[in-house]
Amino acid sequence: MEKITNLLQQTSGKRHVFSFEFFPPKNVEGEDKLYQTIDELRSLSPDFVSVTYGAGGSTRAKTLEWVSKIHNEDKITAMAHFTCVGASRDEIHKSLKEFSEKGIRNIMALRGDPPKGETKFTPPEDGFAYASELIRFIKETGLDFSIGAAAYPEVHLEAATPKDDLNNLKTKFDAGAEFLITQLFFDNRTYFDFVEKCRQNGIDIPIIPGIMPITSYNQIDKFIEMSGTKFPTSFLEQLEGMKDDPKGIGKAGIDFASEQCSQLLANGAPGIHFYTLNRSPATKKILQKLKEV
Repeated sequence: MEKITNLLQQTSGKRHVFSFEFFPPKNVEGEDKLYQTIDELRSLSPDFVSVTYGAGGSTRAKTLEWVSKIHNEDKITAMAHFTCVGASRDEIHKSLKEFSEKGIRNIMALRGDPPKGETKFTPPEDGFAYASELIRFIKETGLDFSIGAAAYPEVHLEAATPKDDLNNLKTKFDAGAEFLITQLFFDNRTYFDFVEKCRQNGIDIPIIPGIMPITSYNQIDKFIEMSGTKFPTSFLEQLEGMKDDPKGIGKAGIDFASEQCSQLLANGAPGIHFYTLNRSPATKKILQKLKEV
């Protein structure tokens, strides 16, 4: 399996890295849907895909199952999300060895969200409280992983200040993170300002922007609540004027995301990571547009 760090080292000129994020399905219907999505997106030759880890570490086995399938059967470079939630160091080491034995070479190291029903993250006994601790531990195991970490251009919701958030990111970098993928955002200036601040603070690894196109009006409030993201006023007004036109909102979302991605790539972003929600149509249309340029 190709390491994502190696893929990113190849980025220059028109060479960009494109990737998709999936989550492990919860039932047979969801599995059928994800099979179809992977099949449809495979024709676009993604550089890699990632599979998330459920809240509270609830889908570790499913994450391993799907990452292994995508790598071994679909022959696509795959990255497993891996969190600190609900596991001791020994349990984490055992899981990492299992991923490694399956041929997985890419890990997205995250603190993770609290288990369902809990509002505050509590580190498990003999476990980790921060993603930086997990990253350092993975490096110390000697297992052959390329390690990614999360970045928040609009500041993590739990961070006291933007400076604290940047300091936390620097800690992840110092611990051994080799590339970053951002939380979704809709204002490109936010991304470029964030990258500049990272560089000023010595964080010199690739920072891949994470993009999720708007496909329904109901997503707006969810995105704001989930990540605190801000929408450009003109785009928000456009969507509000189309709230009763689902097809119109879908088209507007695709058009906006396509232009957003085009500008990001033209101004130095190393690639685009698409949050797909296990669906293919919007992502497929956007990536087709980008590859036509």
